[in-house]
Amino acid sequence: MPALLLAALLAQAVEHAAPPPAQRRLSEQQQSQAANAAAVAAGAGAAIVATQEGVLPNEDPFAFPAPRPAARQFFGYASPWTLLMLAAALVAMAELIRRFTPVKRKRIKRATILFMLYLTTFMLAAILGMVHAEGWSRRVWFLADLFEVLVVIDLVAILLFDLVLFALRIEVANIVHDLALGAAYILAFIGILHRSGVHLSGIIATSAVVTVVLGLSLQATLGNVLGGIALQLDDSIHVNDWVQLSSGQQGRIVAIRWRHTMVETRNWDTIIVPNASLLGDHIVILGQRQDQPNQHRMWVYFNVDFRYSPEEVINVVEDALQSTPIPHVAAFPPPNCICYDFARQGADSFAFYAVRYWLTDLSADDPTSSAVRVRIYVALKRAGIPLAVPGQALWVSVDDPEHRQRKVEREIQHRVEALKHIEMFSLLTNEDRVRLSEGMRPAPYGRGEIITRQDSAAHWLYVLSKGEVEVRIRGEGGAEKLVSRLTAPNVFGEMGVMTGERRTASVVAATEVECYRIDKDVFKSVLRNRPEMMDVISQVMARRRVELAAIREGLDAEAKRRRIKEERSQLLSSIQTFFGLDDDKA
Repeated sequence: MPALLLAALLAQAVEHAAPPPAQRRLSEQQQSQAANAAAVAAGAGAAIVATQEGVLPNEDPFAFPAPRPAARQFFGYASPWTLLMLAAALVAMAELIRRFTPVKRKRIKRATILFMLYLTTFMLAAILGMVHAEGWSRRVWFLADLFEVLVVIDLVAILLFDLVLFALRIEVANIVHDLALGAAYILAFIGILHRSGVHLSGIIATSAVVTVVLGLSLQATLGNVLGGIALQLDDSIHVNDWVQLSSGQQGRIVAIRWRHTMVETRNWDTIIVPNASLLGDHIVILGQRQDQPNQHRMWVYFNVDFRYSPEEVINVVEDALQSTPIPHVAAFPPPNCICYDFARQGADSFAFYAVRYWLTDLSADDPTSSAVRVRIYVALKRAGIPLAVPGQALWVSVDDPEHRQRKVEREIQHRVEALKHIEMFSLLTNEDRVRLSEGMRPAPYGRGEIITRQDSAAHWLYVLSKGEVEVRIRGEGGAEKLVSRLTAPNVFGEMGVMTGERRTASVVAATEVECYRIDKDVFKSVLRNRPEMMDVISQVMARRRVELAAIREGLDAEAKRRRIKEERSQLLSSIQTFFGLDDDKA
């Protein structure tokens, strides 16, 4: 009868659990179906309880039988050695977790809490036994027995999931661990109830009724929980995956919980996404392709005037992007440039271009795109191709011969000032510097670009007017070693131009730099007028060549001085021969 009454009350509660008038959005048919389902479940539970056999009406289900004599060795119920063994096992597991898998320390905390509950109930049961409170002692001992089993289950789970499987490099989803642990807890609880003499049939029948009621009232929550289980078991998304949600927001998955998934965005925000939404919406996993590295294609747009051939623009930009690596830009597929479109609706006076590159670190999208834009800008400027001016802008300038001449004179004066502070050109007169300046060509470079490459043919002498460059040599194993840093104003690349040899080192832009290129023929005309410059040039070249040799051969100071004298005479002869100045002298 009590069971029938309980079932009827539950059915009645579900039947009257309709939402308030302001929130009634379900149809009458849906409400009726939910109430009928709950009533049927309650009736089934009542029928099961009513047909039970062997349950006395006045029997206390928690009237646990007295423990066997063998269990009353210490404090009446169990051996304190169990406490010591479990404590030792817990300490050992904690040390192993700290050493091998420190990210799993939260599981040690849970096991420690269960052990403290076991210790507390164990001591309380022992004290109640000493004061002859047998009824309460049995009840507390039931809890102690339960906590003891839970501690053992937790230690076994830590050993299996966090140590053994980790050593075997087998990755198991957290939700699988939680499901296995929860199932073990339930089985342990049922087993202890059965061993203690509790009749389980009534509890199971009542639990079925409560389960139906809770399932109807917590549909959204259960949907999210089941969604979390499905997401982890079908292995569709993982922690650290970059995703784009249906709202267009992008972020990295940092945790997949039972009810929701946490996504961290580049804006330093965290989005809490219900798991049911992830299952119901279309999401994009960024940068993932089967059997390929994780990298995401990015676009950078720029415009160039129609006066310049698209093929020329594409070749200049691709050469700059592929010659020197850019951080977070994949080497394969290599970055490439395309002519994206011509004038749109006849309103634009330039062509649209786009650079496509593959980003390897999705958290650094904007900084990497900025570095790509810098590389595009300096490459176009180096090639004398300006970025297009928007058609809406109106520039008014008096373009007369005098105005052009003033601009040229200002640029020449800027180059002359750069040459004045360079040791190699200290013997030149102002007239010679002006003549040399007229043959200089601007060549800007972005940070990290290779200006000259070791073992390549030498065509130009470089005058560094702004920024810093690094001189590197490549060893036998292919590894590059830093030799020196040159700061503006300075000159480099003179070795190959003066002697005709191939480049002996690579020069890389350490910052954004401004250089001028001087062609061999221009420099030769200046040397003809100032042959005494060869002494200074050979001295500078000998010093730099010996510095490179000292890195390779480990020369001391005295050996370097001797080598400089030898190299200077050899270089002076090579310069005279290469430029044909020895013939002129003869």
